[in-house]
Amino acid sequence: MHRLRLSFFFLFLLTLACRTEPESTAEVDFYKTQLFEDIQLQAVFPDSKTLVDLVPKQPYGSLIALYEQQKDKPGFDLKTFVEEQFSDQSMATLSFATDTTKTMYEHISSIWSKLTRGPDSVIPHSSRLALPYAYVVPGGRFQEIYYWDSYFTMEGLLVDGEEKLATQMVDNFSYLIDTIGFIPNGTRNYFLSRSQPPFYTLMVDALARKDRSVLSKYHPQLLKEYEFWMAGEAEVQAPFNAKNHVVYLEGGHLNRYWDKENTPRQEAFKEDIHLASDLGTEAERANLYANLRAGAASGWDYSSRWFAVDGEFGSTTTTTIVPVDLNSLLYFTEITLAEAYGIQGDTENRDRFMKKAEVRKKAIQEYLWDADLQFFMDYDLKFKNTTDELTLAGAFPLFFKLASPEQAQAVKDRLMADFLKDGGLVTTLKHSGQQWDAPNGWAPLQWVAVKGLLNYGYEEEAKEIMQRWLALNEKVYENTGKMMEKYNVEDISLLSGGGEYETQDGFGWTNGVALGFKALLEQLEAQKD
Repeated sequence: MHRLRLSFFFLFLLTLACRTEPESTAEVDFYKTQLFEDIQLQAVFPDSKTLVDLVPKQPYGSLIALYEQQKDKPGFDLKTFVEEQFSDQSMATLSFATDTTKTMYEHISSIWSKLTRGPDSVIPHSSRLALPYAYVVPGGRFQEIYYWDSYFTMEGLLVDGEEKLATQMVDNFSYLIDTIGFIPNGTRNYFLSRSQPPFYTLMVDALARKDRSVLSKYHPQLLKEYEFWMAGEAEVQAPFNAKNHVVYLEGGHLNRYWDKENTPRQEAFKEDIHLASDLGTEAERANLYANLRAGAASGWDYSSRWFAVDGEFGSTTTTTIVPVDLNSLLYFTEITLAEAYGIQGDTENRDRFMKKAEVRKKAIQEYLWDADLQFFMDYDLKFKNTTDELTLAGAFPLFFKLASPEQAQAVKDRLMADFLKDGGLVTTLKHSGQQWDAPNGWAPLQWVAVKGLLNYGYEEEAKEIMQRWLALNEKVYENTGKMMEKYNVEDISLLSGGGEYETQDGFGWTNGVALGFKALLEQLEAQKD
């Protein structure tokens, strides 16, 4: 009897050891460890993103134990420890020799293969989310795909006849929706708490230009994406309240950018800690972290658009802002879902989503149009009024045909008078030092503004913007042999600057918009003939 009890006792200990072992090795959350914090805050790398993209050579539990054993020993050097214990298993970085005999457009067409990755194999302990199909990365420090970047990249792929690769891009995002429940900011595990501007519907719409039945193929994912953005809608019924991405204004629900976490971003850890260092309480710091994360979710990371106090980055308050670009995008998702239901003969749900779109359109008109400024603006939930930040987000309602003819003319006048510079459209009218402010211009916003103007017949204005933007792209390419992430549109003799990292080259969405503009200009000329 004693031997039997002893056997059961040893069996229990063995079972317990087997059950607890993963917690001490593979299941450790590296981002919550002292080792992670020490590496980031001691600035072993100049850029916080470098660490989170490295891969440990052993499970994190074992690595943490080794660090605890060694860190207090004489002569211990953290940088050496990291170099010995981590490896760079990222996909090959962009490397090419510029062929000076090629035009910028020929160069772009030749570089798709350099920017193409996947299908992925799973790398143990890596932050990278493996994808089942080929895809195009932006370039530079960004060796994973990013959500809204990819739509503009796709437009260039389609110009170049790369329909298969464009379709694979959409299929990867569909896979993320099916497996995660939404499309994260980018394909790294440190992005799993937030998304980015919801361009998935535009990607599907681009594939469906020749055959609208394509909408039916992606209908389940379109609906699931929409439900992610509207989660909590039924619980938000009091005016000027918010939950998750949803806000309620009298007359209808709109949306905001939001991240479910309120801690420093893993990929910008020391930068966020530094920015919050002057705040007095943990609650204040958590609030700032939540708003910084929401700013990253907006894609505009960062801009005076989100500042509560003019010129103060630490006053970023993205979660109190109802953004005009986000709500225009979700309006398009609603009308596209209505179309998809109609194609399938489901008139009840078609009508339901058309009503949703009509309610949102009315709310956009009521809350996001500033009659005094004659421009579409963001809305501040705290002050119950539009903000005073004039930004290129105000062109989104034209892109989605939400504006009246009179509003479109007013927006056109403002764009040409205030935003148009020598190199194209400037992002905002303020010089804050942030990368999504003056003097920088960004390819995706040029695209949105140009297509929006063309929707209302402003062809000459659209052509002027395209020609100035492409001339700047070509000038920088001639001088550097590279396509850039963003450009200084005010002083075209200088490169862009500002933000948390150096200007990147590559670059997916710049490539896509350049090819798209070239094709569009040729199309407009052909129509004249």
